[in-house]
Amino acid sequence: MAIRKIELYPSEVLRERAKEVEKFDDEFNKLVDDMIETMKSANGAGLAGNQVGVPLRILVVDLGALQEKEDIRVYVNPELVSKEGERLESEGCLSFPQIFVEVKRPKKIKIRAFNREGKLFEEEGEDFFSKALCHEMDHLDGVLMIDHLSPIKKELAKRKIKKMIKEGLWKDPYPQK
Repeated sequence: MAIRKIELYPSEVLRERAKEVEKFDDEFNKLVDDMIETMKSANGAGLAGNQVGVPLRILVVDLGALQEKEDIRVYVNPELVSKEGERLESEGCLSFPQIFVEVKRPKKIKIRAFNREGKLFEEEGEDFFSKALCHEMDHLDGVLMIDHLSPIKKELAKRKIKKMIKEGLWKDPYPQK
Protein backbone atom coordinates (compact mmCIF):
# COMPACT_ATOMS: atom_id res chain seq x y z
CA MET A 1 0.00 0.00 0.00
CA ALA A 2 1.09 3.53 -0.72
CA ILE A 3 -0.11 6.95 0.26
CA ARG A 4 -0.98 8.91 -2.85
CA LYS A 5 -0.89 12.66 -3.41
CA ILE A 6 -4.28 14.27 -2.80
CA GLU A 7 -5.22 16.68 -5.57
CA LEU A 8 -6.10 20.14 -4.28
CA TYR A 9 -8.44 22.68 -5.82
CA PRO A 10 -8.08 23.99 -8.56
CA SER A 11 -6.51 20.80 -9.99
CA GLU A 12 -8.17 20.02 -13.34
CA VAL A 13 -8.63 16.31 -12.55
CA LEU A 14 -11.15 17.32 -9.86
CA ARG A 15 -13.41 18.65 -12.64
CA GLU A 16 -13.26 15.48 -14.76
CA ARG A 17 -16.19 13.10 -14.99
CA ALA A 18 -14.71 9.81 -13.85
CA LYS A 19 -14.87 6.76 -16.09
CA GLU A 20 -16.55 3.48 -15.17
CA VAL A 21 -14.37 0.80 -13.61
CA GLU A 22 -14.30 -2.17 -15.97
CA LYS A 23 -11.62 -4.42 -14.48
CA PHE A 24 -11.55 -5.65 -10.90
CA ASP A 25 -7.96 -6.86 -11.15
CA ASP A 26 -4.79 -6.59 -9.03
CA GLU A 27 -4.08 -3.05 -10.26
CA PHE A 28 -7.60 -1.99 -9.27
CA ASN A 29 -7.26 -3.60 -5.83
CA LYS A 30 -3.95 -1.82 -5.28
CA LEU A 31 -5.69 1.47 -6.09
CA VAL A 32 -8.43 0.66 -3.54
CA ASP A 33 -5.83 -0.16 -0.86
CA ASP A 34 -3.88 3.01 -1.66
CA MET A 35 -7.03 5.14 -1.48
CA ILE A 36 -7.95 3.69 1.92
CA GLU A 37 -4.42 4.26 3.22
CA THR A 38 -4.38 7.81 1.80
CA MET A 39 -7.76 8.67 3.35
CA LYS A 40 -6.69 7.34 6.74
CA SER A 41 -3.33 9.13 6.60
CA ALA A 42 -5.08 12.45 5.90
CA ASN A 43 -7.69 11.83 8.65
CA GLY A 44 -10.46 11.94 6.05
CA ALA A 45 -13.90 10.38 6.04
CA GLY A 46 -14.07 9.85 2.27
CA LEU A 47 -12.02 9.92 -0.90
CA ALA A 48 -12.92 9.65 -4.60
CA GLY A 49 -10.68 8.43 -7.42
CA ASN A 50 -10.36 11.94 -8.90
CA GLN A 51 -8.89 13.17 -5.63
CA VAL A 52 -5.84 10.92 -6.06
CA GLY A 53 -5.50 11.81 -9.74
CA VAL A 54 -7.25 8.67 -11.03
CA PRO A 55 -10.57 9.62 -12.68
CA LEU A 56 -12.28 6.27 -12.15
CA ARG A 57 -15.71 5.85 -10.55
CA ILE A 58 -14.51 4.56 -7.21
CA LEU A 59 -14.89 5.97 -3.74
CA VAL A 60 -13.99 4.91 -0.24
CA VAL A 61 -15.68 6.18 2.91
CA ASP A 62 -15.22 5.63 6.63
CA LEU A 63 -18.79 5.55 7.88
CA GLY A 64 -17.56 5.18 11.47
CA ALA A 65 -15.58 8.42 11.39
CA LEU A 66 -18.03 10.34 13.59
CA GLN A 67 -18.07 7.58 16.22
CA GLU A 68 -14.27 7.25 16.11
CA LYS A 69 -14.57 3.62 15.05
CA GLU A 70 -13.45 2.40 11.67
CA ASP A 71 -16.12 1.30 9.17
CA ILE A 72 -14.44 1.62 5.78
CA ARG A 73 -16.50 0.79 2.71
CA VAL A 74 -15.75 0.73 -1.00
CA TYR A 75 -18.23 1.76 -3.70
CA VAL A 76 -17.45 1.19 -7.37
CA ASN A 77 -19.50 2.74 -10.20
CA PRO A 78 -22.05 4.02 -7.66
CA GLU A 79 -25.38 5.42 -8.74
CA LEU A 80 -28.11 7.13 -6.78
CA VAL A 81 -31.31 5.06 -6.79
CA SER A 82 -33.47 7.30 -4.60
CA LYS A 83 -33.30 10.20 -2.19
CA GLU A 84 -35.59 11.63 0.49
CA GLY A 85 -35.72 14.80 2.52
CA GLU A 86 -33.12 17.49 2.81
CA ARG A 87 -30.66 18.79 5.37
CA LEU A 88 -28.16 21.62 5.51
CA GLU A 89 -24.87 20.79 7.18
CA SER A 90 -21.25 21.85 7.22
CA GLU A 91 -18.89 19.89 4.97
CA GLY A 92 -15.17 19.72 4.55
CA CYS A 93 -13.11 18.09 1.83
CA LEU A 94 -9.57 16.76 1.59
CA SER A 95 -9.18 18.69 -1.68
CA PHE A 96 -10.13 21.90 0.19
CA PRO A 97 -8.08 21.76 3.42
CA GLN A 98 -9.35 24.02 6.21
CA ILE A 99 -12.40 25.07 4.17
CA PHE A 100 -15.85 24.24 5.52
CA VAL A 101 -19.10 25.20 3.82
CA GLU A 102 -22.81 24.63 4.38
CA VAL A 103 -24.23 22.25 1.76
CA LYS A 104 -27.76 20.94 1.21
CA ARG A 105 -27.84 17.17 0.85
CA PRO A 106 -30.60 14.57 0.90
CA LYS A 107 -31.42 13.30 4.40
CA LYS A 108 -31.68 9.70 3.17
CA ILE A 109 -30.43 7.94 0.05
CA LYS A 110 -30.34 4.54 -1.58
CA ILE A 111 -27.44 3.69 -3.86
CA ARG A 112 -26.45 0.84 -6.14
CA ALA A 113 -22.77 0.03 -6.59
CA PHE A 114 -20.25 -2.75 -6.98
CA ASN A 115 -17.97 -3.81 -4.15
CA ARG A 116 -14.24 -4.27 -4.70
CA GLU A 117 -14.80 -7.88 -5.84
CA GLY A 118 -17.21 -6.73 -8.56
CA LYS A 119 -20.42 -7.84 -6.85
CA LEU A 120 -23.44 -5.54 -7.33
CA PHE A 121 -25.30 -4.43 -4.18
CA GLU A 122 -27.73 -1.80 -2.95
CA GLU A 123 -27.48 0.08 0.31
CA GLU A 124 -29.42 2.83 1.98
CA GLY A 125 -28.73 5.15 4.84
CA GLU A 126 -29.26 8.61 6.19
CA ASP A 127 -27.54 11.58 7.76
CA PHE A 128 -23.74 11.06 7.66
CA PHE A 129 -24.06 8.12 5.22
CA SER A 130 -26.07 10.31 2.83
CA LYS A 131 -23.77 13.32 3.20
CA ALA A 132 -20.53 11.35 2.75
CA LEU A 133 -21.69 9.34 -0.25
CA CYS A 134 -23.34 12.28 -2.03
CA HIS A 135 -20.19 14.38 -1.49
CA GLU A 136 -17.91 11.67 -2.92
CA MET A 137 -20.30 10.82 -5.77
CA ASP A 138 -20.27 14.52 -6.71
CA HIS A 139 -16.48 14.24 -7.09
CA LEU A 140 -16.97 11.43 -9.60
CA ASP A 141 -19.02 13.83 -11.73
CA GLY A 142 -16.51 16.68 -11.39
CA VAL A 143 -18.77 18.58 -8.97
CA LEU A 144 -17.13 20.21 -5.96
CA MET A 145 -18.65 21.27 -2.65
CA ILE A 146 -18.17 24.95 -3.53
CA ASP A 147 -20.41 24.42 -6.57
CA HIS A 148 -23.34 24.12 -4.14
CA LEU A 149 -22.75 27.65 -2.81
CA SER A 150 -24.36 30.91 -3.83
CA PRO A 151 -22.17 33.05 -6.11
CA ILE A 152 -21.21 35.35 -3.22
CA LYS A 153 -20.27 32.52 -0.83
CA LYS A 154 -18.39 30.75 -3.62
CA GLU A 155 -16.36 33.91 -4.29
CA LEU A 156 -15.57 34.27 -0.56
CA ALA A 157 -14.34 30.67 -0.42
CA LYS A 158 -12.17 31.22 -3.51
CA ARG A 159 -10.67 34.37 -1.93
CA LYS A 160 -9.82 32.45 1.23
CA ILE A 161 -8.13 29.76 -0.88
CA LYS A 162 -6.15 32.36 -2.85
CA LYS A 163 -4.94 33.86 0.43
CA MET A 164 -3.93 30.42 1.72
CA ILE A 165 -2.05 29.73 -1.54
CA LYS A 166 -0.25 33.07 -1.24
CA GLU A 167 0.71 32.28 2.37
CA GLY A 168 2.01 28.82 1.38
CA LEU A 169 -0.65 26.96 3.38
CA TRP A 170 -2.23 25.25 0.36
CA LYS A 171 0.85 23.64 -1.19
CA ASP A 172 1.03 20.24 0.51
CA PRO A 173 -1.12 19.83 3.61
CA TYR A 174 -0.82 16.02 3.44
CA PRO A 175 2.87 15.17 3.10
CA GLN A 176 3.45 11.65 1.87
CA LYS A 177 5.20 9.41 4.38
